[in-house]
Amino acid sequence: MDYRERIARRAALELGDGEVVNLGFGMPTAVANFIPQGVNVILQSENGCLMVGPTPKYGEHDKDLANAGGQPISLRPGASVFDSAMSFAIIRGGHVNTTILGALEVDQQGNISNWSRFKGSAKNIPGMGGGMDLCSGARKVVAILRHQDKTGNSKVLKQCALPLTGRGVVKVIVTEKAVFHASPQGLLLKEIVKDATVEELRKITDAEFTVAGDLREYRL
Repeated sequence: MDYRERIARRAALELGDGEVVNLGFGMPTAVANFIPQGVNVILQSENGCLMVGPTPKYGEHDKDLANAGGQPISLRPGASVFDSAMSFAIIRGGHVNTTILGALEVDQQGNISNWSRFKGSAKNIPGMGGGMDLCSGARKVVAILRHQDKTGNSKVLKQCALPLTGRGVVKVIVTEKAVFHASPQGLLLKEIVKDATVEELRKITDAEFTVAGDLREYRL
């Protein structure tokens, strides 16, 4: 499996039965396809929907049903559709238990950056969308991202260099290499991929972290 599926599968294990869950734009939307058996969650889309289902198969989608990123979605029995004002009332009112957000950077203080200002002739990276509202309104923020960028630089940093979306809000960081828990005391390594060592992980991670006494193999 590629890194996107690996991350989405692992992130899905962070969801608890009965939770209201928001999946951010991009890689997080795939989490809807990997929710563990026996775990029933209410998926919320910030453009105005509750009870989102798995991604429909190609050719079986309804062109009028899409998530906030414009990707096709299905609706589960009992779903409701409403305007963005109601959707953000749910988010800002603290009714979202868990949000899974894609990130450009995270750091050891639990900060998250999911957007970047336009610079010169560089391609424009999308804005933060509802990320700021979710960071402040959701009870648990799970950040998912690739461990390194295309040039091999760590994206799990001592301090974010990009503008922050949320300060000190991230509880769990999931990459394709490892799972960290974030707290005011710093990052705690909880899971690491099979056949990798902690020493190898430190070499590709800018952030400092401690190792959990119950460190386990990366779950899928």
